[in-house]
Amino acid sequence: MTHWKAQTYIAPGHVMVRELDGEAVLLDLNEEIYFGLDEVGTRLWTILSTSASVETALDTLEAEYDVSREVLENDVASLIRELVARGLLEPVGTS
Repeated sequence: MTHWKAQTYIAPGHVMVRELDGEAVLLDLNEEIYFGLDEVGTRLWTILSTSASVETALDTLEAEYDVSREVLENDVASLIRELVARGLLEPVGTS
């Protein structure tokens, strides 16, 4: 099993993302449910969706925010779990 920090994640095709004033709104077109991300969550979403792995995204975020690596990893893991559970994010290479 792939370690979570080595994993790459993408938005499924049924998820539409729009940024508004530094925050993002994710729309699950299948369920017709909106999910909002604050400014930090939006930055995470942007970095996560363009990084080779969660580890790379964590490195970038650690350089940008004044937060310990442990707190950052916990917060990122929590957001990833929530987005995956809601069907708004999925790991690449799994079916």
